Amino acid sequence: LKSAQVFEYITHAKDYGITVGDATADFDAMIARSRGVATKMSGGIQFLMKKNKIDVIMGHGTLVKPNQVEVKAADGSQKVVEGKHIIIATGATARAMPNLPIDGTKIIEYRKAMSLPTQPKSIVVVGAGAIGIEFAYFYNSIGTKVTVVEYADAILPREDSDVSKEAKRALEKQGITIKIGTGVETVDTSGEGCLVTMKNKATGALEVMPCEVVLSATGITPNTEHLGLETLGIKTERGFIVVDEFYRTNVAGVYAIGDVIPTAALAHVASAEGITCVEKIKGHDVETIDYNNIPSCTYCTPEVASVGYTEAAAKAAGFEVKIGKFPFSASGKATASGANAGFVKVIFDAKYGEFLGAHLIGTNVTELIAEVVVARKLETTGHEIIKSIHPHPTLSEALMEAAAAAYGEVIHI
Repeated sequence: LKSAQVFEYITHAKDYGITVGDATADFDAMIARSRGVATKMSGGIQFLMKKNKIDVIMGHGTLVKPNQVEVKAADGSQKVVEGKHIIIATGATARAMPNLPIDGTKIIEYRKAMSLPTQPKSIVVVGAGAIGIEFAYFYNSIGTKVTVVEYADAILPREDSDVSKEAKRALEKQGITIKIGTGVETVDTSGEGCLVTMKNKATGALEVMPCEVVLSATGITPNTEHLGLETLGIKTERGFIVVDEFYRTNVAGVYAIGDVIPTAALAHVASAEGITCVEKIKGHDVETIDYNNIPSCTYCTPEVASVGYTEAAAKAAGFEVKIGKFPFSASGKATASGANAGFVKVIFDAKYGEFLGAHLIGTNVTELIAEVVVARKLETTGHEIIKSIHPHPTLSEALMEAAAAAYGEVIHI
């Protein structure tokens, strides 16, 4: 995604008064850089394991007793590892849909999409959640013809409706074809490429679209099979492990965190859950995680970031709300950056001033959302945001301006 963004900067260099030669996207080099960064970060984790004297045993683990895990290595050898406490953190994989059988060549999932051997000339992305939209942006930016198909009536359907609409406009302006309210019926892979048959759920109309590759981005499935859960009688629901607020399963000494439990499938959530779980095991006085204050980020361009209630959810919960919006078109920093699309939208409780939620779309907004997370954690009100002086010119002052707009005090739009 960063490579795609840099490529866009170069191709629009003239907008900044800079003349450069023709630029081309080197797909292989972009993928290599991406994998290189990932390998470096993974290596850093391995270093931390050694530094903290943590034993790492490679292999497939199966629970055999509440305090025992049997590990089978790649060479077939086995050993039993014992522990007073066992935490299951096996993550998730792409969900396989019956009408989208992933073959790794013509119908792929997100891991394969990060390491294709060659750049496809055309791709149909099924699913317009964060993963689908991020890959749609990346491939479109380097010249692949991209079509996004989403069964819901909006892309990024979990986001505030204003943000979803703005994201759709921005991505379509970049050349991405987006079909909402549409489901994929079948994918014919018998020919050289793929023939995707789609059905509009409102009209029932069918459309067949040819493409080189189909990316299935329809969600994830927890990795809970073949772990020995049934042997120990660990409870699951819809494939997810059932835990309490401190991630304890129904079997004493066994815990689960991350994508194997039915919480937001995000790296920062899994990390927080792991820390909370271990601190509780160690006997600390631990505060449970507030899942209504988890930031969500989508790293397309423009970026999307949000936390807390959407406007619709706040009203459904019975709040009388004050809404403030500030467009980046009125931001000096965004305008100077040549990327003034998008806005900041904030939601406050009209009665007490509680900061109910914030929804941002624009350049670098994923770097701004943490301010709202901290503000909500500290039970900050709208007036306190307004009176907190933000530096100018920055993108962050858009949050202050949006809060001022909610209370009729904005003077810069």
